[in-house]
Amino acid sequence: MFFEEFGTGVPVLALHGWTPDHRLMSGCLEPVFAGRPGYRRLYPDLPGMGRSPGGAARGSDDMAAAVSSFVDEHIGTAPFLLVGESYGGYLARALVRERPGQVRGMALICPIGTEVEHARRTVPPPVVLKEDPALVASMTPEEAADFTGIAVVQSPEILARYRAEIAAGLALADAAAMARVRENWTLSVVPETGPAYARPVLVLTGRQDSVTGYEDQYALLGHYPRASFVVLDGAGHNLQLEQPGLFGALFGEWLDRVAESG
Repeated sequence: MFFEEFGTGVPVLALHGWTPDHRLMSGCLEPVFAGRPGYRRLYPDLPGMGRSPGGAARGSDDMAAAVSSFVDEHIGTAPFLLVGESYGGYLARALVRERPGQVRGMALICPIGTEVEHARRTVPPPVVLKEDPALVASMTPEEAADFTGIAVVQSPEILARYRAEIAAGLALADAAAMARVRENWTLSVVPETGPAYARPVLVLTGRQDSVTGYEDQYALLGHYPRASFVVLDGAGHNLQLEQPGLFGALFGEWLDRVAESG
């Protein structure tokens, strides 16, 4: 798996969602860590996405196994922090089930909740709270469809970040490899199987997220007794772009809780 690495100290593994690449995670997390030394941030491209080949992956079990092998190779047995966005959050929960003693804290950004398949999720209808017709008119029809299909807030600043952190990765995805994985998208073992995970957790969701929603994630909280669960208004599935101030504050508070817990 291709990855980028920054800093030294406590390892932090960040897993992006379905189809983009590692830039989705580094784009929102590096500004937070800019003022927080002592963390070694690892940003891999999941198999079939970004610059990582799809290999023999045939489902989410294979994806989770690839992430676990990445930990073995680049982190070893050292304690580490785990961050996952959307589908990456699904894989993160599986990794916590596998390594509850090694993962010292987990943060989830717009994660998949109890329902993996889109048709079964409880989500609000798509809505745009802040429109910018001139901005949309300046795009190609293809880009406008992609951007407006998910953006709750339309602005030049958000579009610039969307292009750099999300769209750039979308263009690299291996459609054939992802189609193979998609055929067995549900993990064979539910991540919340087994004892509760009692270390600090952060679950960030968007009130207007029409992709993963916010209700299915609330149902997971019984398994995470030290979880902060936040639903942000004015935020869809690109929560980190649309509410950057609150994102940074809440993520920083989670880092503080993890540090205080040892």
